[in-house]
Amino acid sequence: MKKYMPKITLLIALLIISQYTFAQNSPSIKGTVSDGKTPIEFVSVILKKSNDSTKVASYAVTDALGNFSLEKVVSGDYQLQFELIGFKTASKKITFINTGINLGTTVLQNDTNVLNAVIVNSNKKQIQKTDEGFVFNAASNISQTGGTATDMLKSIPTVAVDADGGISLRGKTPMILINGKNSAITNMDQIAASSIESIEVISNPTAKYDANAESGIINIKLKKNNQAGLNGAVVLGGGFGAKGRMNSSVQLNQKTEKWNFGLGYDNRFAGRTKKIKGERTNYFIADEHYIDQNRSDQRTEGLQNLKFNIDFSPSERNTFSFEALGNLENQDNDETLHTAVHTNTNNFFSNNIRHSLELERSKAAELAFNYDRKFSDNRKSLNAGITSSFNFHRENTDIDTNNYDENEVIIGGPALQKTHNYEKENISNAFLNYVVPISEKAIVETGYKGTFRFFNSDFQSADQINSDYVVNPLASNIFDFNEQINAAYGLLNSFIGNAENPKWKYNLGIRAEQVTNNGKTQNNSDNFSNNYLKLFPSASLQLNLKSDEFLKLGYSKRINRPDLDNLNPFVDITDALNPHGGNPYLKPEIIHIVELGYNKEWENYSISANAFYRNANNTIKQYAELQDNGVVLLKPQNIGTTTTYGLETIFSLKPFKFHNANLSITAFQQNIDASNLAQDVVNNAFNWYGKIINNFAPWQGGKLQIIGNYNSALATPQGKRIPIYNVDMGFQQKLGKGNARLGLVVTDMFNTLESGYKNNTALFSNNRTSKSDTRALMLTFAYTFKSDFKEKLLENQFSTE
Repeated sequence: MKKYMPKITLLIALLIISQYTFAQNSPSIKGTVSDGKTPIEFVSVILKKSNDSTKVASYAVTDALGNFSLEKVVSGDYQLQFELIGFKTASKKITFINTGINLGTTVLQNDTNVLNAVIVNSNKKQIQKTDEGFVFNAASNISQTGGTATDMLKSIPTVAVDADGGISLRGKTPMILINGKNSAITNMDQIAASSIESIEVISNPTAKYDANAESGIINIKLKKNNQAGLNGAVVLGGGFGAKGRMNSSVQLNQKTEKWNFGLGYDNRFAGRTKKIKGERTNYFIADEHYIDQNRSDQRTEGLQNLKFNIDFSPSERNTFSFEALGNLENQDNDETLHTAVHTNTNNFFSNNIRHSLELERSKAAELAFNYDRKFSDNRKSLNAGITSSFNFHRENTDIDTNNYDENEVIIGGPALQKTHNYEKENISNAFLNYVVPISEKAIVETGYKGTFRFFNSDFQSADQINSDYVVNPLASNIFDFNEQINAAYGLLNSFIGNAENPKWKYNLGIRAEQVTNNGKTQNNSDNFSNNYLKLFPSASLQLNLKSDEFLKLGYSKRINRPDLDNLNPFVDITDALNPHGGNPYLKPEIIHIVELGYNKEWENYSISANAFYRNANNTIKQYAELQDNGVVLLKPQNIGTTTTYGLETIFSLKPFKFHNANLSITAFQQNIDASNLAQDVVNNAFNWYGKIINNFAPWQGGKLQIIGNYNSALATPQGKRIPIYNVDMGFQQKLGKGNARLGLVVTDMFNTLESGYKNNTALFSNNRTSKSDTRALMLTFAYTFKSDFKEKLLENQFSTE
């Protein structure tokens, strides 16, 4: 990385200097908006021609000082409107000439009726459609208060989360970004739900995004306050499942004309239990024929996050930002596993109880520096930055195993083991994005992104022999992995027809990624290196049938590079009969994707439907192999080719003033050609999952949310996972003058959420189910202070920047 950083830094510095010194002045309409006492931020300023009020000539939003500026306005007569929830809409008639206009201060009046209806209105913005997918407003979700990002994702349309926290889009694992960047924070349980501003789902990425996004991208944006003056919020929560849990968060912010300082802290502590039951039959092994396992976990978890940000805007068009995030996570798991083995004649073979005390500690830090440059032409922009994140993970486990005879009498003394797994990871990004118009109808986006990853895993297993622990060299190893990805892209966006309402829109893009990676183990048994350059084209064509209805056809080529968990050759032997490990010799998947989408909006209804087709070579799947000693080893393999086609729909409706809902369903068929592996691999399967989000406003200041999830049985290479389903409920009531709220959350109301799978191969069959204490009750209290936007902060503690 050191080799590239001076060049990258110099490039960014030159662009910043050159663009910072470049300014354009053009005639404009300027002014300020206030409530008669203080400036008002986030007011929509809309300019329309007097002779055609259906078309918007220019648009702006007021800043923290209430200022706005409408640039590049053609001479003529106009109607100017000022709109913001909580205030009465104001309008002015103006005549604009080339010398420009300063309107002075416009005063808006409070609208009590609108304030009383703000809950219902805000629910319309729970999901906002974009050209590439949609954005989910996290503050509108009140059923996951006190949870983590994993819990929040369970409530996002089209996103499937299994009972073990596995996240998928359209049947595959998506790329997950934090604030739009690759991060060493890959465990979504390390992010508290209270710290999330919004979640963006990009189901059809263009060439400007990382190619390593087969099923799409999920971008988690953390909260960042942008309100003027000193303000903040406090949240306290507590409750219980099988054990107690609590959470809290504090947000403080100070913003002046040029500076913005933010500080946030949140935490989450919980106790959990889990029960796992497994059964396996090894058809052609006479002794270890029937295996029955029962496992019990007693777990405690702790999570703490500290976030700090500084923004400096020396002028209206230049902003420098610095962010720092610190994360501490601890997890202790007291596990007891009982294994009974019988022969093919159902006679006793062995019986043991394995006890493990696992202590996990993780520390993560993330630093980010960004520069944003605006221009008089709002179609032009420059963005550059450098980020770096670090993750340090330590896991120590003490294991004791006692063997019993058929009368359940202990045989000899316990077998004692110790294991540790120490991981260090650093991911750094350097990026530059430049958007420039080349004509009235065309814009070119271009940029560079460098991703640099360093990973080290030290796994050691030791057995007690004669009162001393002796390292087992066959079960211990050190794994080092380094990777550099240098990418450059170009994307053309254009349209055909009227600029304000084009009939056709299209984009053409190409992305080039140069990948260099290498991995090695301490004993040099699993060394590998890869060096390749690949091109990833993308294209889309959109037909606007009406202003609220369009069709869109898109194509893209993508890659699915095996992640670190898949590459790390270390074998986890916590369950000696069901170990699992990585495969350093995996090849990346190459995927071609075609998508056809239809979107239509009515006054109280909207629908978004996307049909997709995906063809993947070198598909990566987990594959279980029965060993001669009766052990089933689970490792990822390239299983051949997979063809997937399906339909994804999102339907939003608002049948009543007090109720709105969102229904999403994803269904797809998978056809698998795995002729390179055993013949018992599943050849084809149909899967679907659905989600319904109901929002009610039963009375003034009250909100009720009920979310239902259903994931059908999901096909695996050798069987299927069992279906999962659950219902979550959240209630929120505003208190006093509106700057406080009380919330009640019940997760998995009917205690139905569990995971498991059923495999049936030529050599063995096995069933496994896992049930955690997913049903829990949480009570929360939130308070916002010193803000001119109490209603806004209450609905969404810190607005989108």
